[in-house]
Amino acid sequence: MEQIAFFDAKPYDKEWFDRINKDFEIRYYEGRLRPENARLAEGCKAVCAFVNDVVNAKTIEILSKLGTEVILMRCAGYNNVALNAAKDKLKVLTVPAYSPYAVAEHAMGLILALNRKIPKAYIRTRDFNFSLVGLTGFDLHGKTAGIIGTGRIGKVFIDICRGFGMEIIAHDPNPQDIEGVQFVEKEELFKRSDIISLHCPLTRETRYIIDDAAIALMKKSALIVNTSRGQLIDTEALLSALNEKRIGGAALDVYEEESGLFFEDNSDKIVTDEVISLLVSRPNVIITSHQAFLTEEALHNIAEVTLQNFKDYLDGKELENEVKAKDS
Repeated sequence: MEQIAFFDAKPYDKEWFDRINKDFEIRYYEGRLRPENARLAEGCKAVCAFVNDVVNAKTIEILSKLGTEVILMRCAGYNNVALNAAKDKLKVLTVPAYSPYAVAEHAMGLILALNRKIPKAYIRTRDFNFSLVGLTGFDLHGKTAGIIGTGRIGKVFIDICRGFGMEIIAHDPNPQDIEGVQFVEKEELFKRSDIISLHCPLTRETRYIIDDAAIALMKKSALIVNTSRGQLIDTEALLSALNEKRIGGAALDVYEEESGLFFEDNSDKIVTDEVISLLVSRPNVIITSHQAFLTEEALHNIAEVTLQNFKDYLDGKELENEVKAKDS
């Protein structure tokens, strides 16, 4: 029976992979994959990694020498994988679509919570404070939602916004014919949008797509929502804009320096990252811990597709979910 070395394992991972798995022996490790512990994969033809594992050239070199043949990313993103180093050494397989509904619904949940000050209201009522002062939001109906990225998740989010009666504009390098959606340049989107929601992958072109120049174009009341990748936003520029009241607020499920912080209980530690410490303290900021994907349906699909990817590799089938380095 082939073995899989499974890194950064959490209880919900084990639950769903053990439910689905019928064909492999899975060795679970709590630590994130990195060069220092890559040797734990010795004897395993595949390793299973996640968004914050360090799958750099050094890690890949070690895995390759150990006989590992496949990196199974149990997520859609692979920007933490050195694809050039993996070329001709290991196959890299992803889960491109586990549940667009999970992420899109979480994005809208963040918008509602941020706009209507739901966390603040909840905390107040726990102390029997039922004052409404400071809880005023605005109607989403009739407002403009600017959506950057119209892949599977972006399209579901468009449907959700349409249900709220919002005007929808979008930006994507490959504009599509989507009923009721106007595709515009990103600068126009920044100027017109009341809510800006990011649903694009992290690439050279999209890194820091929200920076100081982008924020300067936005309405002072605009809300920014990010459920995609942390480095889509220049966080220091965001913090500066929040401090200077140049935007209305931000809801973040991802953070550009989240590695080693998110997915872990740090409640008894001193967090030395001053930027996120300041963001957490702002009343017009909501941060969740990269949980947009976390639904039962998504976890089921992630486990099923990840294991099927490995089975397809072993059976010599076409690898529909393989990602490769782009030819330079």
